[in-house]
Amino acid sequence: MPARSKARKRAVDVLYESELRDRRPLTTLADRIELADPPVPEYTSRLVEGVVEHAERLDELLAAHAQGWTLERMAPVDRNILRVGAYELLYADDVPDAVAISEAVRLARELAGEESPAFVNGLLAHLLELKPTLLP
Repeated sequence: MPARSKARKRAVDVLYESELRDRRPLTTLADRIELADPPVPEYTSRLVEGVVEHAERLDELLAAHAQGWTLERMAPVDRNILRVGAYELLYADDVPDAVAISEAVRLARELAGEESPAFVNGLLAHLLELKPTLLP
């Protein structure tokens, strides 16, 4: 598995753990960096920090465009995969849009339920269509 793919999975793990333990993601990230077992890739830190920095806007967009779903109703792993995917899609200029979406779908296949890959793909593809109007 490529290094950035591993880093994305680790970022989802950190965000998911933080949510389940009701902790701040940056605290969980700092703990994982300190433990270094396994070492935390630099790109994982960038993703977690980016999701935290843009959390309000990311959650607002996901909630507004997830037809028939609220953020609270989404499975926690889906919600965090979507946060990482949406962050890369909207804010990571060095990640091609298609890569951001395909990597999020791959994570959904690996980590989430049977219907999650289609849900993640559909929601992120919709955000991609709207991308020119979503950011200042």
